[in-house]
Amino acid sequence: MNRFKITSAAIFAFTMTTGLAAAATCGNTGAGFEAWKADFVKDAKQAGVKKKGLAALASATYATKTIAADRNQKSFKYSLEKFMQVRGSATIVSKGRKKKSQNAAFFNSLEQQFGVPAGVILAIHGMETGFGGFMGDSAVVSAITTLTYDCRRSEFFKPHAIGALKLVDQGAITSSTKGARHGELGHTQFLPGNALKFGVDANGDGVVDFYNVTDALASTANFLKGKGWKKGQGYQEGQPNFKAIQAWNAAGVYQKSIAIMAAQIDG
Repeated sequence: MNRFKITSAAIFAFTMTTGLAAAATCGNTGAGFEAWKADFVKDAKQAGVKKKGLAALASATYATKTIAADRNQKSFKYSLEKFMQVRGSATIVSKGRKKKSQNAAFFNSLEQQFGVPAGVILAIHGMETGFGGFMGDSAVVSAITTLTYDCRRSEFFKPHAIGALKLVDQGAITSSTKGARHGELGHTQFLPGNALKFGVDANGDGVVDFYNVTDALASTANFLKGKGWKKGQGYQEGQPNFKAIQAWNAAGVYQKSIAIMAAQIDG
């Protein structure tokens, strides 16, 4: 009897410890990333990710540069004036005005369709990638899955990790597509979940390509419309459309900078 009780207890303890070992959890180092990926396959499949997306997940690597960047976002702690100076607002406004003039018909068509004026789209384009000058050097899938695994903001990044894998399934990106350190992609640095939801094939080639400027800017306008942009309404802080700008980026200095630069571009 006693021997049976001891054996049962031992079996119970063994079952509990092996069960805990098998369940992948978030982590703050790369040590558990492979185990987490194996577990995340279940979430991905349940969300509808297919073969190509699952293969991209399997090949993802722990992005140490992404984690370093996530822990060191100093510029968002600057004053508004300092932030705009560091981000080169004068150059963005100057180039934005030229691009608006050179592509007036295109920006007019975006405003007609989505209600968003050129200045806002151009301010975002300039702020995010210098009008496509640099769109990132980090593998999107690895970056976004690393952030989902990382304990700091797992739940925030999870739908974007699923989004990235679905974009792979659709052929919009591959496992090697490069973007920003936080997994943002394309000309205006869409987070993948937003890219999946708001992407627009504006040039009519049958593919939503965020590295094509036409598709990317139309998708950006569509995002803002989807977040409540009202045609003809103001977009400075305290005005109706400022909330849509807030949905693009959570940092207050960023939001205010976009609104200010946009007004200067629009004249």
